[in-house]
Amino acid sequence: MPEYRRILLDGAVVQVTVDGDELVAADGRRVKTEDAQHLPPVVPSKVIAVHLNHRSRVDEFDIDLPDTPTYFHKPTSALNSHQGAIVRPEGCKWLNYEGEVAIVIGKTARNISPAEAGEYIAGYTVANDYGLHDFRDTDAGSMLRVKGSDTLCPLGPGLVADWDFHGKSLRTYVNGMVVQDGSTDEMKWDMHYLVADIARTITLYPGDVLLSGTPANSRPVQPGDVVEVEVEGLGRLTNHIVTGPTSIRTDVGAQPTESEEVLSTALGGDWEFRGIRPPKR
Repeated sequence: MPEYRRILLDGAVVQVTVDGDELVAADGRRVKTEDAQHLPPVVPSKVIAVHLNHRSRVDEFDIDLPDTPTYFHKPTSALNSHQGAIVRPEGCKWLNYEGEVAIVIGKTARNISPAEAGEYIAGYTVANDYGLHDFRDTDAGSMLRVKGSDTLCPLGPGLVADWDFHGKSLRTYVNGMVVQDGSTDEMKWDMHYLVADIARTITLYPGDVLLSGTPANSRPVQPGDVVEVEVEGLGRLTNHIVTGPTSIRTDVGAQPTESEEVLSTALGGDWEFRGIRPPKR
């Protein structure tokens, strides 16, 4: 399975292929993988993510999946890369990891069937669909700031073509410890279904990204933590958490909150009052 990456090489953006522990440019230049400055492996016009797909995640929250998937949008300004820093803004506390598989579109797709969708996929990469749940009370519908804040969409390390998504393991690690352990087989809607569903009304262009959902046990991480997402056959995406250089402004907009909704989403099964909302006053 060929793997392509985008890196900065001698000050220029270069596409390279993986050759053992080295990355090779078309002109023959080589760089050690560990020394390369990675960029997101693709340049999408849009990033679309499914809300829920993995059965373990649904079971964790003791809810039912809808008959068809629902989605939200992550702006391209949220893009980040392998080995990039994930910023938790100062004044926020509830930043959660969500290890996922990212589908990358290879050619323009519109009004296609699930059976045809594979022909429109360039390949797959690893994603971490971080969520800043401090803003969940105000953005739960759009997920704009929750999932779309700067740096919260790392992709990488590379784009892998001809990858069979069936029966592949997906694990997330925090500081070397496994915190999510799932499989693509627990997804209710597979990669081809998701592409065909979106392409009914939204034209997908080459490079566009669809995030396919996360398994159970998304939990908060702290500045200083190292978070890795490993997908069988796609590699391991590594990022570290840092505190933002400035606080959330208080003179405009909604402020971070710690309601039952925020805590029950951020802490999942670890929240003893999950689903029990305080009475209205």
